[in-house]
Amino acid sequence: MNKIVLLSLVVLIMALVSPVLATGGTGQIRIQPALPIMLSSPATFNVSVTTGSSYYPQILLVMTNASYNGLTGNVVVKWATGTVSFAPADFTGDNTNGDKVPPTGATNGANYPVGSLKSHLGTTDMIWWAYKPFLSGPLTTTPTQFNITLPSAHPRMLVYVLGKSTNSATALFDMKVPNTIPGFIVPEPGPILLSLGSFAAFGLYAVKRRRK
Repeated sequence: MNKIVLLSLVVLIMALVSPVLATGGTGQIRIQPALPIMLSSPATFNVSVTTGSSYYPQILLVMTNASYNGLTGNVVVKWATGTVSFAPADFTGDNTNGDKVPPTGATNGANYPVGSLKSHLGTTDMIWWAYKPFLSGPLTTTPTQFNITLPSAHPRMLVYVLGKSTNSATALFDMKVPNTIPGFIVPEPGPILLSLGSFAAFGLYAVKRRRK
């Protein structure tokens, strides 16, 4: 009898908790392409939510110290009906693993630990972050396309999106892209290396034919 009562209580608690978890929406924003895809600049992304809507979307950019120091202009985010630009002065540097990004304005589950961001970027050095409003309306399950231009001599940057599960300007951000699936913008040496490999193979083949 006690086991039946206990099981009933567990089921009741889960039934009460589930709607609360569903309304929070943390981790329900998705960016495509996602990790481990790495794109060269300018890069094209699509953003959506797994269910419902996400209001007041903000684009969050996090880059390495080398990428920040190598900036030669503003980072520009464009979508069908608008543009937002990030000057170097818009970014904040942080090298404390226990800090959260952003430090205010978001629930504890909707921000990112600095240590985790550094790990994704493959660095132990300082990182630089900034976020601003973007897009012309809420995020929905229908993907919205945008592109980012990162003018840096050493480009390496994470792309995240924050949002709110309620349509309130004063509410905290409580929706985000999960820590493990950001979009990267990095150089794309693959095609270059592939071409060099093809030329090398052709050269080796030519040498062998001459020796015959």
